Amino acid sequence: MKIIEVIADKQYYDTINVIAEHHQVDDVWFGAENEDGRIAARLLVTPENRQNILDELQEALQSSTGARIIILPVETTLSSDKTIEEKEKPVSGSSTISREEIFSRVEKGAQLNQNFFVLVILSSIVAGIGLLENNIAVIIGAMVIAPLLGPNIAFALGSSLGEKKLMWQSLKAIASGIILAILVAAIIGFIWPLDIETQEVLIRTEANYAGTAIALASGAAAALSLVTGTSGVLVGVMVAVALMPPAVTIGLMLSIGNLPLALGATLLLAVNIVCINLSAKVVFLIKGIQPRTWLEARKAKQSQKLYLLIWLMLLILLVAAIYFRHKTL
Repeated sequence: MKIIEVIADKQYYDTINVIAEHHQVDDVWFGAENEDGRIAARLLVTPENRQNILDELQEALQSSTGARIIILPVETTLSSDKTIEEKEKPVSGSSTISREEIFSRVEKGAQLNQNFFVLVILSSIVAGIGLLENNIAVIIGAMVIAPLLGPNIAFALGSSLGEKKLMWQSLKAIASGIILAILVAAIIGFIWPLDIETQEVLIRTEANYAGTAIALASGAAAALSLVTGTSGVLVGVMVAVALMPPAVTIGLMLSIGNLPLALGATLLLAVNIVCINLSAKVVFLIKGIQPRTWLEARKAKQSQKLYLLIWLMLLILLVAAIYFRHKTL
């Protein structure tokens, strides 16, 4: 359950009340009028009707400049006639958290700021050392702290909602993170004796069909964890789908001028990125993640088909590249 708190002019009292009655919310209560003429209303809602209530409230309050909607988490509710824990039940075929909550969570992961760059540098160093020392535990640690998964999921969500700003922001984060990781790895390769015969290095220079399937499943799991609110799954996804290790491998191979292995690592990285975006896009589509208004939803639906087709075509081309690379080696 969640509490939707609405702060708006007192003239919207009846409107909020009607919306609450229409959706049969579990409870609704109003605070006293503030000095600025606004009131605070709180609606206790379940996952089944949360998104519809939010849409109607935004529609009703769109002309109000001082209105604000806040979503608050609820762990447990107790009432005088039923003192049992109220637990959220997943709703089949729909997300258990609202579009706005998903957007807020995902947007943070696509922000280009000092923390993002520091994490990329640190994870690149950790991954580089892990690859050079053939230490899988260190490499897994680099996967967990690397911030590259967030922008990819954000791009998939942005295309689902028709949010061009989020898409552009995500693309910049993805490109900046990968380029920075390659540069840091190249520097490490110049100053550290490189043994390309280590198993962990060689694994990251070859893409295969099994890795493609894993990346597709991981991207779907990441998107599903967001729409259902089970964000703990993301740690496992970060480990399952490798983005940082192949990016670092590219830099290491370039530092010694080994272009064939650098190309293999690039192919692996490209496959993982495409698979994450494709499967996440499908999950968002199945879960009905779309813009609020019908016009925006119609435009987004048209673009969704185009993006799905583009990602699918890219995946087909990459799978063909894997086939021909294995055939020629």
